[in-house]
Amino acid sequence: MNPQAKLIFTISLLLGTTITISSHHWVMAWAGLEINTLAILPLISKSHHPRAIEAATKYFLVQSAASALVLFSSMTNAWHTGQWDITQMTHPTSSLILTSAIAMKLGLVPFHFWYPEVLQGSPLITGLLLSTIMKLPPITLLFMTSPSLNPTFLTVMAILSAALGGWMGLNQTQIRKILAFSSISHLGWMAIVLVYNPKLTLLNFYLYALMTAAVFLTLNSMKVLKLTTLMTAWTKAPSLNAMLLLTLLSLAGLPPLTGFLPKWLIIQELTKQDMAPAATIISLLSLLGLFFYLRLAYCTTITLPPHTTNHMKQWHTNKSTSILIAVLTTTSITLLPIAPMILTAI
Repeated sequence: MNPQAKLIFTISLLLGTTITISSHHWVMAWAGLEINTLAILPLISKSHHPRAIEAATKYFLVQSAASALVLFSSMTNAWHTGQWDITQMTHPTSSLILTSAIAMKLGLVPFHFWYPEVLQGSPLITGLLLSTIMKLPPITLLFMTSPSLNPTFLTVMAILSAALGGWMGLNQTQIRKILAFSSISHLGWMAIVLVYNPKLTLLNFYLYALMTAAVFLTLNSMKVLKLTTLMTAWTKAPSLNAMLLLTLLSLAGLPPLTGFLPKWLIIQELTKQDMAPAATIISLLSLLGLFFYLRLAYCTTITLPPHTTNHMKQWHTNKSTSILIAVLTTTSITLLPIAPMILTAI
């Protein structure tokens, strides 16, 4: 892709995100979402592969429908209350329509069907943008409207997302699809605590974005797209593979690592809100996700394919690891000890 075009699309992405997260008026927020959608489409379809074109088309149709629903819910709210302010979403029907629209934008169950397909058709770096930056504006809108959202609706969607994200990820061999279902599962954790403690949702999103960026950039550095190539990737960069193992376990939420922090705080908050059954269910459902993360980690460092003679193994490369990947993987693993400082900050 032309560097000037890439620069324009990147600036448009940043501009759309900034407009949405800093706006008070619904029309401005909608405009920011539309700019974001139009800026990411060329990045998805830049390879001109039929799968990439299909992914871009699906993404465009779903995001356009979701943006139309956002505009419709804000107009309905303005019709009943006379307010276009984002924080004044007080009409119950408008809140339900808005929650559905943003769930569609994020890929929450039952509006998740497009997300694994789009991620599978996109390059790894574009997949990273779809999993992190593109989710920030919708989550910000949920954060701003959280006092007026329906907690029962969000809890049901969250538990379904955690269940389906874990269940559907079990039989996947394509790493981008596994990460897509992992994202759906993590969105369930963010949605369940949104009404009770919105700052915890943002903290979960930030830590998820940090760990996902580390995983995507590491996979991009090693040119790995599926489990069979992941099995032989340890010969290229053994130390990077070891860090990828720990980052994947952190993404799964195992206790000594960073990923355990948001789960721990969310379970604590749900227990305070007398939602112990919901906390128990979503914790048990996260074991499904733990299974496929462990399978990824196992393939990363421990095994070789059954017929090693059929595989061309590349030995150590002289290419040095990016400093950004080193910083991201380190923070993805070691942030748990500073949990008290993070708690005082939020």
